[in-house]
Amino acid sequence: MADTAPLVIVGTGLAGYNLAKEFRKLDDQRPMLLVSADDGRFYSKPLLSTGFSKGKEADELAMQDAAAMAAQIGAEVLTGVPVSAINPAERTLTLGDREQAYSDLVLALGAEVRALPWREQLGERLLSINDLADYGRFRAALTGRKKVLIIGAGLIGCEFANDLSLGGFEVTVVATDPWLMPQLLPEPVAAAVQRRLEALGVTFHLGCGIRELAASDDALLALLDDGSEVHADQGLSAIGLAPRTDLAAAAGLSVGRGVRVDAQLRSSDPHIYALGDCAEVAGLNLMYVMPLMTSARALAKTLAGTPAAVSYPAMPIMVKTPACPLVVSPPLAGVSGEWQISGEGEDLRAVFIDQTGQLQGFALTGAAVSEKALLTRELPAWLS
Repeated sequence: MADTAPLVIVGTGLAGYNLAKEFRKLDDQRPMLLVSADDGRFYSKPLLSTGFSKGKEADELAMQDAAAMAAQIGAEVLTGVPVSAINPAERTLTLGDREQAYSDLVLALGAEVRALPWREQLGERLLSINDLADYGRFRAALTGRKKVLIIGAGLIGCEFANDLSLGGFEVTVVATDPWLMPQLLPEPVAAAVQRRLEALGVTFHLGCGIRELAASDDALLALLDDGSEVHADQGLSAIGLAPRTDLAAAAGLSVGRGVRVDAQLRSSDPHIYALGDCAEVAGLNLMYVMPLMTSARALAKTLAGTPAAVSYPAMPIMVKTPACPLVVSPPLAGVSGEWQISGEGEDLRAVFIDQTGQLQGFALTGAAVSEKALLTRELPAWLS
């Protein structure tokens, strides 16, 4: 039965839908089923952190609904259906009260937000944005509210700080990090971004934890480690994401930082693959759009009968902080070297050079962003 069963993709985010599109370019006959825990609308997740400045409602960020996507890719799309178990031996999925057979299975589960301890008790006063429905809930919660507390100063926290400020909100960012985006930026570059965000009106409390967070009917109060207080109307948690691996782990698949897969995106089971934010590809978990798109093209070939190994050239990240244009290609974890920084004001050029003199990463702000293409050509591949 498994040999005649459909190709099943679990997840209808950018990873799942783009894989389906790429696969259909190569094979227009094989039955395909996509399973979504949400409503299955197709949208670009990076646009979520640009919506407030543009005055966009959630429905306006959706490009197509599930029915339109099903017609476009020639597949069945099940919505509002969580997968509770995988049985690799039988090649079946448990969907509610029924079993679904698969010939090959692709996990495109994405990542989930890391939870703060006050999340449940504060309800809608402290939300996070990880998908289109989250964006809609947060936008609704902001009705009649102006002061937003963002917890976390990573890439997502900084992007939303910029976007919400441009959207007319008063934004305060609190983070234990010593500077903005410390996993991506050296301190002088982070300081340049911070200055430009502060010029928009964003307030920062960095290197500082929250001792207590409490809500009343019309306010949110954060008591910080340094004794100061932050008063807000609405909280946004942006403390990072964790790959969704529980389903794979329960099925006996190998998991680490993500679902472990080889260069062909095959897991420890020969008929189960993974891509996108939930996958750890040859030791790398890259939660960015370009690696995802590259993976989708390679996996489509493999599933269509022509095995293809994915390779990742260096793929710089355009951070959506228009207050301070920023592009970064961080050095991979474990690479030794040092940052060398030049430039003035908000036009900074930071390059990460290893002990052999090889460029391993860069961060560019302001006018220095124009060097992106030149420097990218000098970088070694992330995965070859």
